[in-house]
Amino acid sequence: MSISTATTEEISEQVRAQVGAALGLAPDEINFSDTLLGDLGAESLDLLDMLFRIEKKTGVKLALADIITSLQGELSNEEFVDADGYVTAAGLDQLKAALPQINPDDLAGTLESGSIFSLYTVKNLADLVIKQSTK
Repeated sequence: MSISTATTEEISEQVRAQVGAALGLAPDEINFSDTLLGDLGAESLDLLDMLFRIEKKTGVKLALADIITSLQGELSNEEFVDADGYVTAAGLDQLKAALPQINPDDLAGTLESGSIFSLYTVKNLADLVIKQSTK
């Protein structure tokens, strides 16, 4: 697939296919709203496999650091997470921009920084690949 001529739908479908391949699932077993860690049961090695497969098929190179940067945005660690390890109000606003499916009001004061990635969906990954493909 030539990423320069692919539609966003084609890129999204390729991401879904590569997520499935990394997890031993058919693409039709995966919904774009599925969370990678929770719904699909991916582990950290699976995530690396997904990113490798996506790069191989699309040419878009992503690292886990790219995902983290997309989640935290321009906020410093201190702005993003409080001293107790919970995502701050500013952090939740940033997460809402990166993860449009979340409701920051439901997560206020309860989202630990270590749990952020449990909110990450197949669609979020596809959107990041699409965004990176235009750079």
